[in-house]
Amino acid sequence: MYSYEYFLEEEEVATIVKKGKIVKKDTNEYFLPTSTTGQIVHHQGYSLSYNEKHEQAEWVAYELKKSHLSSINHKRPYFEVDKAVKTGAAHWRNYKKSGFDRGHLCPAGDRRYSKSAHDETFLTSNISPQEHKFNSGVWNRLEQKVRYWAGKYNGVFVVTGGVLKGSMKTIGDEEVAVPNQFYKVLIDNNTGKTKVIAFLMPHKDSKKPLYEFVVSVDEIEKLTGIDFCPQLEDKLENKLEASTNYKNWSF
Repeated sequence: MYSYEYFLEEEEVATIVKKGKIVKKDTNEYFLPTSTTGQIVHHQGYSLSYNEKHEQAEWVAYELKKSHLSSINHKRPYFEVDKAVKTGAAHWRNYKKSGFDRGHLCPAGDRRYSKSAHDETFLTSNISPQEHKFNSGVWNRLEQKVRYWAGKYNGVFVVTGGVLKGSMKTIGDEEVAVPNQFYKVLIDNNTGKTKVIAFLMPHKDSKKPLYEFVVSVDEIEKLTGIDFCPQLEDKLENKLEASTNYKNWSF
C-alpha cells in the first residue's frame, strides 16, 4: 500500500508557529488578514489561522501567481495531521463515513507547480467539511475562475474559509464544524491599481452564475470578525471593502 508520510523537524515547527514571525518564501505576506484566534501557522505555500473550537482554519491565505499555474498531475497523497498547529489539528478520521468531502481551502490544483507544494495542501488544517455536490460544483467553478484571473491579472492573493458562526452541524469524535457558508476574498495588486472582489456562498450546490455570489468584504467581515485588508491605507481599504462592484473583474 502506498504510504505518504508528512513530517516537520522540531526546529522547523518551532519557527513556523512563532507568533508574528513570517518565514514563508512563496506567499505575498502583505495581505495576510487578522486572526481572531491568535494561532497563525505559516507553511511554504500558504498561511492559515486555526480555530481550535471548530477544528479547522478560519482562513487560509496564499498568493496564486501566474507562474504557479500548471497542468502537472502529481500523485495524490494521504491526508496528514498538521503538526505545526500547536493546539492539535483535527484528524482526517473525523471525515470518514461522515458524508462530507475533505474540502481543500487552498486547492491542490493551485499548488501543482511542485510536488512538495501540492502535497502540503493535504494537511488537515487546510480542509473543511463540504458536501460533495458543492465541492465539485459551484465551489469548483469558483476555484477555476480564480485560476483564470491569476493568469489574466498576473497573480491574485486569495483568502478563503468557512463562516464559523451560528448553529453548525459537527462530524467525528473531535466535532469538526460544518460551515453553513463559505467565502473567498481576492485581492489584485499587480496592475498598479488595487482591486478586491469577495464571494459568499451558501453550503449547497447552485447553477447560478458566480457574479450572483459577489458581496462586499464588509459583509464577510461582519460575519467572521476578520479584517481582510488591514495593511491597506484606511481610506482605500474602506472604499474597497464597501464595494460590490465586480465590473473590474472579467467574468
